Formats: sequence, structure tokens, C-alpha cells
Amino acid sequence: MSIAVYPGSFDPITLGHLNIIRRSAAVFNEVLVCVMVNSGKNPLFNIEERVELIERTVERFPNVRVECSSKLLVELMKERGAKVIIKGLRAVSDFDREFQIALINRKLDDGIETLFMPSSEKYTYLSSTAVKEMARYGADLRTFVPMEIIDDVIRKVESEGWR
Repeated sequence: MSIAVYPGSFDPITLGHLNIIRRSAAVFNEVLVCVMVNSGKNPLFNIEERVELIERTVERFPNVRVECSSKLLVELMKERGAKVIIKGLRAVSDFDREFQIALINRKLDDGIETLFMPSSEKYTYLSSTAVKEMARYGADLRTFVPMEIIDDVIRKVESEGWR
């Protein structure tokens, strides 16, 4: 059985993330979307909230699971029997950073491969950071985040005093 892990902070999940998940689910028997702890970021949603938002968004994909981890990614992959990391790329700048991380992961475990999946051209501009900024100013989020979580994003931005 082929298991792939799609790691990220997903704060919040965007339509670009969902596009990568949908395409990965068509290729692998199982896709584990893993919300990772990133000490370099100050998230809007806590990790449990992000997992719940993603679970609601991916209900339509029977072979997609969601969990979170504060472990080293390659350790999580060993525990889950996964061999492939999925990374979505929007631009060359994403590749530079992700390529370095892929080489480090392969050095840590040479049985792990990273699959770089180019973003759909519709979402090359889209990031969670941009979504939070648009939400802060009351922009219409329908073309940026899944419909299932728009109200959650708006409520969270308002409750955190970002608006």
C-alpha cells in the first residue's frame, strides 16, 4: 500500500492545499495530511483547530486522513509506514527552500522520497498568510478557502481582534 504524507502548517487550509490533496489522493492509496508544529510561525488557529478544519474539508476523500505531529517528519513517516512526502510548489522560491528540506530528509532516511507537485495555476498566488490578511480586511474568501471553513476563518480573525 502506498502512503504519502502531505505536511504543513495549514493555518488555515486553502483551496491551493485542497487541490494538492485531491491530486495526491488520486495517486496514492492513502494520503496523510499532517499538521506540523512550526516554531517559526505564530499561528492564528491552534493545532487542534487546524486538524478539525482540515477534517471537515477532506471528508469527501475516503483515502485521506488528518493528524498532527510535533515529531521530526521522517520519524512520523517511519511510524506510519509512509515513503513519500508531498510538497506543493507555487513558485521557484518554494522550490529552493523545499529542495533543501528534501535533501535533509533524504539524509536522515534514504528510503524517503519527496514528490514536488506544482500548484494549479489558479492557486500560484495563494498562501495561508494572504488568506489571513484578506480576512483581516473583510475580503470575500470564497475563492481562497474551502466553503466549509469560511465562517470559521472570519470568526477566528474577529475573535482574535485582527479585524
